[in-house]
Amino acid sequence: MFQLGKTIVSEEILEKEFVCNLSACKGACCVDGDAGAPLSEEETKILEDIFPKVKPFLRPEGIAAIEAQGTSVIGEDGEFETTLIDGADCAYVIFDGPTALCGIEQAYNQGIVDWKKPISCHLYPVRVKEYSEFSAVNYHKWHICDDACSLGKELEVPVYKFLKESLTRKFGTEWYAELEKIAEEYKK
Repeated sequence: MFQLGKTIVSEEILEKEFVCNLSACKGACCVDGDAGAPLSEEETKILEDIFPKVKPFLRPEGIAAIEAQGTSVIGEDGEFETTLIDGADCAYVIFDGPTALCGIEQAYNQGIVDWKKPISCHLYPVRVKEYSEFSAVNYHKWHICDDACSLGKELEVPVYKFLKESLTRKFGTEWYAELEKIAEEYKK
């Protein structure tokens, strides 16, 4: 672990390799698991605001789940998360054939909304846990991403490079530039 500004970062994001392999996993992270994607309180308000614009991109069962439960829910751990359909798929998931995609991201890609998706989704396989003064930045290993780990190893792309856009979105360009310097030193 090392400190970078107000974050405590696991070296695993420098050591592990990862490149999403959607053709292999088919977006399993959006439909597997026992909880929705983690959300900040601010993101719950964003979801409320953009739902009318995102709604046309969603499946009927996703819309029904959101209309019944809300645009976000409080999970078993007491934290905010995305709504699920019958305790399984994220309510915002859509499909392109067998591949799960994010309906929010599709609306973003078409210029309908200016918010890409929850930062926890954008950052995966990194999980950020907020504490009073610091944020913990950790690599999360999930078997459904084994193909992404294999592809990352094949292409020699460390987690932090794969996540440049999302890490910059979360922590800023200066933070990411410092992370790159630390990574270069770490390699030596």
